[in-house]
Amino acid sequence: MAKPFNRSPSPRLLVAALVAVLVLLLADRARVVEAVTCSATELSSCVSAITSSAPPSALCCSKLREQRPCLCGYIRNPNLRQYVTSPNAKRVARTCGVPYPTC
Repeated sequence: MAKPFNRSPSPRLLVAALVAVLVLLLADRARVVEAVTCSATELSSCVSAITSSAPPSALCCSKLREQRPCLCGYIRNPNLRQYVTSPNAKRVARTCGVPYPTC
């Protein structure tokens, strides 16, 4: 009578399977980081809110959130500093839920 085929998987196969599962789990959690192009003109939709007491538009808030990593650079720029550090600019950031940077 023939013996039934009862072979356990090799240790290499088990390690390879575990690595594959870990890669899939980690890939699911990986965040794609997109580079932001710092361009003050991206905040043109915020000009009326920054230069007056008008509320910021949804587009302004969206652009402000998008440009958040660039705000310290704008603050350091002598041509932009007066606008970015104005009380109205801080109000716009607060209204949009964007933390004002401490650079």
